[in-house]
Amino acid sequence: MGKLKVLPAQIANMIAAGEVVQRPASVVKELMENAVDAGATQVSVVILDAGRTLIQVIDNGCGMSPVDAVLCFERHATSKIATAEDLEQILTYGFRGEALASIAAVAEVTLRTRRQQDETAFEVRLGAFGEMKTASVAAPVGSNFAVRNLFYNTPARRKFLKSDNVELKHILEEFTRVALTRPEIAFSISHNGREIYVLKKAKSLKFRVLDLLGSSVTGDIVDLSVETSVIRVHGFVGRPDTARKTLGNQYFFVNGRYFRSPYLHKAVMKAYEEMIPDGVTPSYFIFLETDPHGIDVNIHPTKTEIKFEDDSVIFQILYACVKETLGRNSFGASIDFNTEGAVELPQLGKSFEQYKGVEMPAIETDPDYDPFRTADTAPEPAARPASPATPASPAYDYSRHVDHHEDYGRLFEEKTLPTGRVLILQGRYILTPVASGVMIVHVARARERILYEQSLRALVREAHVTQTALFPVQMTVGAPQRLLFEDNAEMLSRLGFDITPFGTDAVVVNGVPEGYSCEPGKVEQLVRDLAVILDDDGQALPEMMQQRLAERLATLGAAHADPLTSPQEAQRLIDTLFASDNAELTPGGRRIVSIAPIGDIDKRF
Repeated sequence: MGKLKVLPAQIANMIAAGEVVQRPASVVKELMENAVDAGATQVSVVILDAGRTLIQVIDNGCGMSPVDAVLCFERHATSKIATAEDLEQILTYGFRGEALASIAAVAEVTLRTRRQQDETAFEVRLGAFGEMKTASVAAPVGSNFAVRNLFYNTPARRKFLKSDNVELKHILEEFTRVALTRPEIAFSISHNGREIYVLKKAKSLKFRVLDLLGSSVTGDIVDLSVETSVIRVHGFVGRPDTARKTLGNQYFFVNGRYFRSPYLHKAVMKAYEEMIPDGVTPSYFIFLETDPHGIDVNIHPTKTEIKFEDDSVIFQILYACVKETLGRNSFGASIDFNTEGAVELPQLGKSFEQYKGVEMPAIETDPDYDPFRTADTAPEPAARPASPATPASPAYDYSRHVDHHEDYGRLFEEKTLPTGRVLILQGRYILTPVASGVMIVHVARARERILYEQSLRALVREAHVTQTALFPVQMTVGAPQRLLFEDNAEMLSRLGFDITPFGTDAVVVNGVPEGYSCEPGKVEQLVRDLAVILDDDGQALPEMMQQRLAERLATLGAAHADPLTSPQEAQRLIDTLFASDNAELTPGGRRIVSIAPIGDIDKRF
């Protein structure tokens, strides 16, 4: 007897589910795409417990017949493909017929659907081990999918799901990707009874971006629209001066389908060369429209990767489109040589004086003025004869130049006078004498070491001191980032941050750790950088996350700190530095302190 055998359909579907259904967000993506393919104009998403308990997607699309309602849960049951040639002209989201079968293999699914011509709706219930029940029910036109107890029969996969806020963040990302492609469709999503997004039909794509991501994003982007014989490119790209360290507003779509492409991302970044600093990324919403025969959307189970027939041509076109758009909007300095309609200014030649006389100003001097004389020793000024053309000038008041020695120090601010112990050099270095010469302390790196140890202690045991802002700073961060702050609220509080979620996509910063700047502009940048840290390090082990978080927060704190303004502050910084565990090196291993020996100083003279 042979060793090979055909797997039962249920087990085969569970294996396929491992590729298609990776987390609750995968279910939301598949069901929303099916709703759009069904011609819906209204799609509602209901989430309970970040998708663990319930994922429900309701649409007003065309609905299904009773036969199709049962057949749709069979693997590879699809209405999109009949022949091999159909794979080369796919313009819909779904086409392989794997999604519903995969979802039903790892969850309990209920479908209620009705077509316009049917009097009653048809209900299909799939329970454990593929058990199916059907019935006639009352329901509006369209489809209503309810997915309950996701991964109930694969507890290992359910165990590896992240916190509710992390899973909800992924759900909102998938929701956003679908909603961006269809501004003509109304979408809504709620979580545990609370509405997160209620999107009405938008007049244009830019209004949909506004509804999803807020005015802070739409105010920073410009239109992109170019049509070539190979591909049409349209959408929006961000202004170079608004590029951020935060990733999350970078979108590629081809024929209405979201996809990832590090290769095309390089084309966009190349267009921004010499316009943005290293380490930041602009926002972009780029839609590509091309002949479906020139792309392959079937190279990845989740259909998030696309293969173009000629990637290099698309790269060059996209680079040129973005570069031209940035140049057309004059983000750099430019000179306008078009003088039509401009005001004509007279050109003055060498003979100008003969038409318009030039008079030199009269210079008056006082030969008896002595700034070092006091009021007691100053001689009586002689009376000057009056000019026949002007009245006599009053006598010069020498008493204004009395040398008050006790007030001389007021010419300089007290805080800038050196105390003899430390000297601040351009706000970047602190110089102080030591036995062997002069010690030079790098201010930013010293702060980095101090803040690192303070943050590490706060994460492990003791709380960091919070510096309350005089005026709270409210800023829009987006729904996914707001969830990050809510999920890490306890840890941020220990670090000294007082950040309160506000609404569905904003936060209010009431305080920052001691040593950080409370200036609104720096607070906003700090929050954006903090969101990047939380997003990047959220999956790390607790011990590793604490160390990495403390190190990155220390770097941020040093960059966002207010400049040193007095020798007293400099001395306190030195005292705190040498009370730390390692005063010589930053957490990243860079030198903080250097000694200039007296011998090296002597050689310079």
